[in-house]
Amino acid sequence: MVLCSGYMSPEYALDGFFSVKSDVFSFGVVLLEIISGKKSTGFYQSDQVLSLLGYAWKLWRENRALDLMDVALSETCNANEFLKCINVGLLCVQEDPDDRPTMSTVVFMLGSETATLPNPKQPAFVVRKSLSSTGSSSKALSINEFTATLEQGR
Repeated sequence: MVLCSGYMSPEYALDGFFSVKSDVFSFGVVLLEIISGKKSTGFYQSDQVLSLLGYAWKLWRENRALDLMDVALSETCNANEFLKCINVGLLCVQEDPDDRPTMSTVVFMLGSETATLPNPKQPAFVVRKSLSSTGSSSKALSINEFTATLEQGR
């Protein structure tokens, strides 16, 4: 699992490689933010270290994707359209750029009423910085089996 920050694609964050698929990643993050009403960099499940992307993926896997819906959309939103948006958003934030659609394919998927969408794979996740109550200058980041400690200068 690759860790990335905000709208930055994993391949750019890790290797400095930028392509049209990097923009697709960013679009997927924005799409998930719009339909959930939450920012990717400011949303975390309090009981788990999950970013918006991680939370969307968790709900998708549990067949509870409608729980991601912003309450402002709940009365007027078509559930099938909402699920399509989540599916497309998750396809856009795939860890491997080769697994992401092109923007023209994204536009087609969002505009088509009959397109069959592939199932997304686990996306790249954005890591949450844990809050330290000790005032220490280091912050530990952890997801699954990955742990890193960031030392901060004075």
